[in-house]
Amino acid sequence: MEQQSCYLPEGSFLETPQNTAAISNEAALREAIATGKRLEARVRVCDGAHNLHVELPCMRGLIPRAEGAYGISEGTTRDIALISRVNKPVCFSVLRIEHDEQGNPYAVLSRRIQQEQCREGYIRHLKPGDVIPARVTHLAPFGCFVDIGCGVPSLIPIDAISVSRISHPADRFRVGEEIRVMVKGFENGRVLLTHKELLGTWAENAACFTAGETVAGIVRSVEEYGIFIELAPNLAGLADLRPDVRPGQHASVFIKSIVPERMKIKLAVVDVFDDVCAPPPLHYFFHGNHMNEWVYTPPQAKKKIATQFTVGNM
Repeated sequence: MEQQSCYLPEGSFLETPQNTAAISNEAALREAIATGKRLEARVRVCDGAHNLHVELPCMRGLIPRAEGAYGISEGTTRDIALISRVNKPVCFSVLRIEHDEQGNPYAVLSRRIQQEQCREGYIRHLKPGDVIPARVTHLAPFGCFVDIGCGVPSLIPIDAISVSRISHPADRFRVGEEIRVMVKGFENGRVLLTHKELLGTWAENAACFTAGETVAGIVRSVEEYGIFIELAPNLAGLADLRPDVRPGQHASVFIKSIVPERMKIKLAVVDVFDDVCAPPPLHYFFHGNHMNEWVYTPPQAKKKIATQFTVGNM
């Protein structure tokens, strides 16, 4: 998608030579006023009036509250969207250069303009089934918040993160991680996202394993009839009950059998143990830019689990 290169998540351009040069001196900033180009720098302070003070090499940078985010003036975006940017990169346009009471120059900046351009030039052209880049910004019990371009936020609900059930998005993501997401639809001007369709079908995931292997897994739930153990984000198997097993524990499991027509993987627990480690890197099976339909179940399965992406309007 051609627009993506212009409207990537915040921080994508921070360390580039072009951005470094464009914020390095007053002449470069004045050129940015004329061109309206996107620049990036890090917020150091959000003052009591919720103005953002930005770190520039050549002078102070100020983003007034009304220019801090799309929807602030209208009340549709809360001030927490500004407070939460402290010590993080933001994108902006340079509006003008003014002088303070001591005669020192400072740059007046606008993040809102960049977000409005992103919405108009990129987001409004998205369609259900489009695959876009995103950056994880916040993890909540109910889902994962991401930046889909220029700081514009969206949410992946926890049940759309993967087929394998997780207790918290932190089981799958870490803040700052660059991921891929899919547009599921639109609601009241917001982009609705999903993620699990990128992590492969049952058959694609099952093909990575063979009966007779002993492999790593994570205990996801303990039921009356057995223990569900995740082998991959979109694949889990069932093992017999054993005492003192808890969700979240790591496990080594023996694969007894793989049954595609029933979408069953029978496991035997070799060992379980507690471990604290970052989520493993995600493996995306789908690498295209658009998907019309995702069918999770193999052809020989009796039931069909699928997601269809239909065109809707924002």
